[in-house]
Amino acid sequence: MRRRHALQTLGTLGALTMIGGRAGAFAAEDATETSTPWIRKTLKIGMINVKGSLEEKFRVAKEAGFAGVEVAVPGVNVNDVNAAAKAAGVVIDGSVGNTHWQIRHSDPDASVRAKALEHLKQSIEETAAVGGDSCLLVVGHGKDGTQEEVRKRSSENVHAAIETAEKCNVNILIENVWNHFLYDHGGDSNQSVKPLADYVDSFKSERVGLQFDLGNHWKYGDVAAWVRELGPRIMKLDIKGFSRAENKFTKIGEGDVDWAGVEKALRDIGFKGWCAAEVGGGDASRLKEIADNMEAALHCNQNDA
Repeated sequence: MRRRHALQTLGTLGALTMIGGRAGAFAAEDATETSTPWIRKTLKIGMINVKGSLEEKFRVAKEAGFAGVEVAVPGVNVNDVNAAAKAAGVVIDGSVGNTHWQIRHSDPDASVRAKALEHLKQSIEETAAVGGDSCLLVVGHGKDGTQEEVRKRSSENVHAAIETAEKCNVNILIENVWNHFLYDHGGDSNQSVKPLADYVDSFKSERVGLQFDLGNHWKYGDVAAWVRELGPRIMKLDIKGFSRAENKFTKIGEGDVDWAGVEKALRDIGFKGWCAAEVGGGDASRLKEIADNMEAALHCNQNDA
């Protein structure tokens, strides 16, 4: 069942609960517990630039306002992460691939693609082992061939990983990055959502969705409009700022992204779940600034809007 059809027939709560894993449980929890934020803040582990043990790093992130942390996979030390997360009281909500830019699913070399698939399967298994429900994936790069070649190669690998994702109860979440695929990187800021939506739908799996990066997309089009079009394909979010006027990334809240419009669009589609900061990190004060900027942009802790 396609996600849009699921929303129409089952309603927002049913569709989100169908997603499974921690994301679905969180959605169901939100429907009954108004004290739970509609957006839970997480961040990439590499942003925590403080000295100390893994537990100490997680504690700093939590004290700054982050309920979760995304680990880098493959290669994570499962026992260390689990122990540190439990001691610090944070959730490992998901992961981000640390080799998918270099070892690409769209590479013309079949042996490289095979290694990329191996890494993806390992990443999914490690994500499950630390309690996460999603693995962020960059599916390839337009420089590896024509759009059709990149689509075919990357699709084959993602299809081949779905069985592992189903077994591990982990979602494969495609990020809309500046990878020259599914949109024209040199084009205007009014591009169509259809290629990205069709790519996600082509897998015909509730285990494949989007970790939609709100800041990345402002270069290509109206973020709020794309959010509405993509609907429940969006399982998680990334966030950063961007300035069209200066054509550069910014701190969250700076630049010219229409955050009020984005928040309304997310609420309109019934989004509830995790949003990961993906900006320059730093020490405790910098992480607190990032969490505060996320709050100012999307009012993550307010459920009555």
